[in-house]
Amino acid sequence: MEPVNTKLRIGVVGVGYLGKFHAQKYHHMPDVDLVGVADTDGIQGRKVADDNRTTFYPDHQSLFGKVDAVSIAAPTPAHFSIARDFLNQGVDVLIEKPITSLIEDADELIRMARNKNLIIQVGHLERFNPAVVALEGRIIQPRFIESHRLSIFQGRCTDVSVVLDLMIHDIDLILSLVKSEVKAVNAAGISVISGNIDIANARLEFVNGAVANVTASRISAKNERKFRLFQKEAYISIDFANHQITYVHPDPDQSDGIIPGMAIEAMNFDKGDALDDELKAFVQAVRSRHQPPVTGQMGRDALNIALSIMNQIQETSQHIAC
Repeated sequence: MEPVNTKLRIGVVGVGYLGKFHAQKYHHMPDVDLVGVADTDGIQGRKVADDNRTTFYPDHQSLFGKVDAVSIAAPTPAHFSIARDFLNQGVDVLIEKPITSLIEDADELIRMARNKNLIIQVGHLERFNPAVVALEGRIIQPRFIESHRLSIFQGRCTDVSVVLDLMIHDIDLILSLVKSEVKAVNAAGISVISGNIDIANARLEFVNGAVANVTASRISAKNERKFRLFQKEAYISIDFANHQITYVHPDPDQSDGIIPGMAIEAMNFDKGDALDDELKAFVQAVRSRHQPPVTGQMGRDALNIALSIMNQIQETSQHIAC
């Protein structure tokens, strides 16, 4: 284990839209030595390396023996092979969501990490969202959750379904809140612009009776991110875009108002820096050798539900085509 009084040697593999921010955050951490970035795009890779005063490498293998931990922000189909290579080298890994493309690949990475006592953290950023953190302790056994994640078309990540691109964030967050196995999935979705599903809706039914209705679209006329949650004696609404939380809960002193006997509490939350918090959590997990907030198993569970949704959409589409 890396001694506490030395800098942790970290690399970043894949420095496109998201990976470049990983490099920036690590570069500014006083207890981290960003020893290099790797990318198959030499122009982009050298620019990010120069901007963060580190070394560019044309392939991830060049980082072997130089790093204690690595962020993998390469395209999803490459996650498994890159992560496997680093785990074989005894390197802890943070893998951007989704953890892999296939469940069996995720299972293999989890097995390798367990056998080698290594850390896998998956980049499900919503766990570190300031709104979610602000509600810690107030969300207790939710019974119904409704999530809308709508995005203006940007042309990025169209090589994967919107389920793996956007919806998987909410799937992971919902799984972390409900804490129960999913017993049924009902989903629908269509391709509008890209060759993959661009808008999707899923209804998740859990063993404990909870239900979640999840919608994701990357062809909206506006960006919208809202999350509504109902539980016994409480209703919570989060507007991520406007940084607002509405918390409705029992209050015997409220004899009038919109809902008699219930207080309506409006809260604002700072935008914060969820990515910085996520990467710092990874650094802390590597140093302490404790489980990270989002483990490989959690990433695998979110991927499993996402793939179930995609499979059901595909089956429905084939049935309609017939």
